[in-house]
Amino acid sequence: MVLPPVFFKIAARWHFTCFLAARKIKTFGFHHKNNNTTTSSRAHHTPILHTDVSKCPLEGRENQTLVCDFDGTLLRPTSLFPFFMLVAFEGGGILRALMLLLLSPVIFLLGSNREVALRLMIFISFFGLRKKDVNLVARAVLPKFYLENLHRQAYEVFASCGRKVVLTRMPRVMVERFLKEYCGVETVYGVELEMMNGGDYFTGFVSCSGLVAKQSALKDLFGEVKADLGLLCSSSSRDNLLIPYCKETYVVSKSTGSNSNKLPRDKYPKPLIFHDGRLAFLPTPLASLSLFLFLPMGIVLALLRLIIGLILPFKMSFLTAALSGVHFRVNGLENLSNEKPKKSVLYVCTHRTLIDPILLSTAVQKPVPAVTYSLSLFSEFLAPMKTVRLTRDRQHDAAMMKALLSEGDLAVCPEGTTCREPYLLRFSPLFAEMTDEIMPVAVDVKVGMFYGTTASGLKWLDPLLLVMNPTPYYRVELLGRLEKDLTCAGGWSAAEVANRVQRQLGDVLGFECTGLTRKDKYMMLAENDGVVSVDHQNIGIGIKHGCKR
Repeated sequence: MVLPPVFFKIAARWHFTCFLAARKIKTFGFHHKNNNTTTSSRAHHTPILHTDVSKCPLEGRENQTLVCDFDGTLLRPTSLFPFFMLVAFEGGGILRALMLLLLSPVIFLLGSNREVALRLMIFISFFGLRKKDVNLVARAVLPKFYLENLHRQAYEVFASCGRKVVLTRMPRVMVERFLKEYCGVETVYGVELEMMNGGDYFTGFVSCSGLVAKQSALKDLFGEVKADLGLLCSSSSRDNLLIPYCKETYVVSKSTGSNSNKLPRDKYPKPLIFHDGRLAFLPTPLASLSLFLFLPMGIVLALLRLIIGLILPFKMSFLTAALSGVHFRVNGLENLSNEKPKKSVLYVCTHRTLIDPILLSTAVQKPVPAVTYSLSLFSEFLAPMKTVRLTRDRQHDAAMMKALLSEGDLAVCPEGTTCREPYLLRFSPLFAEMTDEIMPVAVDVKVGMFYGTTASGLKWLDPLLLVMNPTPYYRVELLGRLEKDLTCAGGWSAAEVANRVQRQLGDVLGFECTGLTRKDKYMMLAENDGVVSVDHQNIGIGIKHGCKR
């Protein structure tokens, strides 16, 4: 009895929004012409009152209060479309993302009426979405793109202040977690959205309070006391509302929002180590259009690559991969031409994707069995060599690896889970106890469209999306066998050997070594420890290793 009134309300509001959009498009040319005349006439009478943010002194602001907008000031992109597209694609699926893309011309035409355009993007992106799905996107997907698009000079001023208040035109649920956890923001004022079904689903409409009333929010927060510093966006007249509430104001102009002002990775407020989601690029309208135009060909390309990988021998893999657009770089093959060891070799690989063992087998031109903690049935079917799942039982896993080593060479990824960024997770020391014939292997993967890993999505899609990338880059470097006096046979502990191998691989790849584990990753991205029973391995959820340092 509750749903019919809700959907009637939704239909009525959607009809009214479409009416406003149609009227705006119809009169766009007339208003655009008049606005240009009015704007140009005002421009001659508007004095420059604010200094550029690049000239703002940073010293002595630890106890000061700063207030600014998030979008247009801290963020370099002036358009909010890419961030709503991320919510639509990652939280709602490909059809919702396509709908938002199809309406992007309307959103563009409504550019001068920012409120209507914003309401339209909010409705398409949020209508019917579960609250937990939006929270997942805000926690695991959006922070990466926010960090990569922070304005360097604006953030330096922002970080120099002790107390920070941020306002935004975006829904508060999209930005609050990032601003508080990564940037140390005290208060965030953003758009509040309506909920239905007990607060579990979004209706897609702005709540009764409407879009953030900037002046009212500032008055309630500061009263008669002014903030010490305010950052303004030169392209937004609404930022003028900040002026009466700030002692100092500095402008972040479009000219200072170029790529030269992109915040370097080493200046991020927190290291970007873990993130989730499938898109590897910022989905601007043009980039999103390219994605959907490529998808039909991408599916065919992915199937073709998978079939070729299953049918053709390893010796033909390099040529066929190059013809399909794959960049495959292999170094260190001369280390395989040395005298054969008396015992089987344990290849210790960095873990970037589920196909790392396949890349190793392709590099050495022979199938190398692999043990892994995370494997779906689909991935197991596609693997051209033997794959064995590990469990959380240390003794069982050790016995299994020793049995496999007695039959021949073996590959293992001691990190226990994948990491997309240039960091290495903690190496489980179990491999060091198995043999003294250890060969570290540096594996790296770079993609431009889709990530082939996920912590919360469907893992059986991982290999398909990975090979769907137009021009993926794979790198495999064999470092040579570890000297025996540097293994457990030389008197070193298993943990010391694991740490040494981790540092060696990190130096080759230029990655930073960390002590983070699989549990840390899943607690951050999926809010669980990544542990399931053995009975559920077939759905592709990874198994936590039981070995501790």
